[in-house]
Amino acid sequence: MSDPMFTNLALFVLSLLVGFEVISKIPSTLHTPMMSGANAIHGVVVAGAIVIAALADDPAGYVLTFIAAAFAAANVVGGYVVTDRMLKMFRKPDRPAADAPKAGQK
Repeated sequence: MSDPMFTNLALFVLSLLVGFEVISKIPSTLHTPMMSGANAIHGVVVAGAIVIAALADDPAGYVLTFIAAAFAAANVVGGYVVTDRMLKMFRKPDRPAADAPKAGQK
């Protein structure tokens, strides 16, 4: 294994461990708001995967960058879906038509 590859692999493993430690310390009630805020970070990951895909010069590089971009995009979409569901919990429910006031009434 080449020295830059070993360095990149070590950095990846360390980032996994740090990420796991950070996430495990957050109370479960804060996971959804935290994930909604993390969507911007994952958007940067998608952009980074696209930039790295432009620099790829072998089939393995193309496959890895495609997988990275696909996972990051799925994470962004999932984050926005969860955020939308979370925000729907705070909206006032629509009143049924039978309970709605008629014109001229309060």
